[in-house]
Amino acid sequence: MKNKLANMMCLDLFLSSQETSDYNAIKESITPTDSKKLPLLSFDFYNNYFSSEMELLDNKSDINHVKELASKFDWKNNFENLFKDQKFEAIVITDINQNIVWVNEGFTKMTGFTKNFALKKSPTFLQGEETSLETKKRIRNKIAKNTPFSDVIINYKKDKTPYKCELKIFPLYSKKTTHFIALEKSVASF
Repeated sequence: MKNKLANMMCLDLFLSSQETSDYNAIKESITPTDSKKLPLLSFDFYNNYFSSEMELLDNKSDINHVKELASKFDWKNNFENLFKDQKFEAIVITDINQNIVWVNEGFTKMTGFTKNFALKKSPTFLQGEETSLETKKRIRNKIAKNTPFSDVIINYKKDKTPYKCELKIFPLYSKKTTHFIALEKSVASF
């Protein structure tokens, strides 16, 4: 019974780590071998802890990647302060012309668009019918001021689902601004 429980927990961990599309592709081949229900015990608590730990590790990895890019482009920003107490799902780095040069995996999870699809495009490809012209103009004006700012915009996922996205945008500079970084999180869906 102990081995069976351990195997089921391993399967649960594996299945919980799958993307929805991957799970849907294999769910037909998963058949219970025993119709008895086993108690959850503390698995839900562990799963929540495990998920938050993985999110922290992903964020640390993303921050380290941004620091590597900073070294490459000789950015003088204080990244410890920039990321301090920031909650984000996605990171988008654009060049001075607002062409995307890098996004993290969180961007794909949040929007459904792959990294390769996003590269060399302007973030405006995420905008759509409900994206306010006033908001777009306000963001353009704030970018032109070349100072950090935050705003909320309605963007669209790959499946055309609109969501409110909180943006925190910071200019990245060496002698002058060369890039911008946006820390993004979904604040509401429709």
